[in-house]
Amino acid sequence: MADPVEVIRSAALGGIPHGFLGRRGGASEGVVAGLNVGHGAGDDAEAVAENRRRAIAAVLPGTALATVYQVHSADAVTVVRPWPQADRPRADALATDRPGVLLGVVTADCAPVLLADVEAGVVGAAHAGWRGAHAGVLEAVVGEMAGLGARRERIVAAIGPAIGQASYEVDDAFRSHFTQADESFFAPGRPGHWQFDLEGYANARLERAGIAAVDRLGLDTYPDAERFFSYRRATHRGEPAYGRQISLIGLRL
Repeated sequence: MADPVEVIRSAALGGIPHGFLGRRGGASEGVVAGLNVGHGAGDDAEAVAENRRRAIAAVLPGTALATVYQVHSADAVTVVRPWPQADRPRADALATDRPGVLLGVVTADCAPVLLADVEAGVVGAAHAGWRGAHAGVLEAVVGEMAGLGARRERIVAAIGPAIGQASYEVDDAFRSHFTQADESFFAPGRPGHWQFDLEGYANARLERAGIAAVDRLGLDTYPDAERFFSYRRATHRGEPAYGRQISLIGLRL
């Protein structure tokens, strides 16, 4: 793709360097063409490295990227400096108060969430699929930020491109993981199925964590193949691999 890197920003995060990136502007080719940043996509390693360089340059040039080995958990970690690729902790959220560190989470339908307390100089990022959100990953990253001096009543968050409710069909077995208190996030579908509102559910978990505000960008990854990678779309199409996009937030030096 010849397009420049697209950086989607949230007004709620103000002047904090951040961006939700899609697939435009990357070096990868084939079924994961574009800005694929996932090492597990069967992509050329140099293309992935180049895509990550482009992503950093588009959001906060000259910084060091910190990521984790994402496992759909409720675990959050504090970042002092990025880890070597082979030594990344198994977790799904990160927080830092260190200028020059750029936090990154990769997604392909799950909800990327970026958070900041501007006054405290603390930022966070979370990979919130349904399992992680249900287990408490969003509350965990807010707690990790609070441990660095952030105050819940000052933290703002933005939920980036994720699979939308109209695209996210789930079955009764999935629905059984949730309580009646969560019924508003499930719209009836065909018999034995529901349409799940992941973005709305993540928003509710953040609000219950006591933060100041949440910006829902309302961008559905599934139908827009030119703009976003989507695990579910690739699966439905029978494609052999799927790309991952990255969401980034950091503090200027």
